[in-house]
Amino acid sequence: MHTDPIADFLTRVRNAQAVGKHEVLVPYSKLKHAVADVLSGHGWVGKVEIASKHKVSKRMPKGVRLSARHDQLRVVLQYEDAGHPKIRSIKRISKPGRRVYVGKEDLPIVLSGFGMAVISTSGGLMSGDEARKKGIGGEIVCEIS
Repeated sequence: MHTDPIADFLTRVRNAQAVGKHEVLVPYSKLKHAVADVLSGHGWVGKVEIASKHKVSKRMPKGVRLSARHDQLRVVLQYEDAGHPKIRSIKRISKPGRRVYVGKEDLPIVLSGFGMAVISTSGGLMSGDEARKKGIGGEIVCEIS
């Protein structure tokens, strides 16, 4: 069991790019999908879509059937012309044991503007630049460069 599913998602993306995979599949959650959409919207990864698996049925005692759907998130990875991964560094900042919150005036600028921070705000997940323009702070989910 994973205690930090976002860190697991980021590690899967990092490892898949390290070995040159074209796409990565991760267990689906709304938060992972939102993080992937922010990364896709800023060109760090390609297309993001939900890849549904078939329904799995389990027999419960006394003839009761339990049906569960196991969805996965498919993230297409981006590479530069020379075959180098688009994402050079991806770090989890706010962790379950240590949450990191910043106000609107303290939003991080990653790698002098060549990187990006993903911020969880009251208006949803967005990049640090978008949060700065809207004038809201929040929790720093991760930094990408």
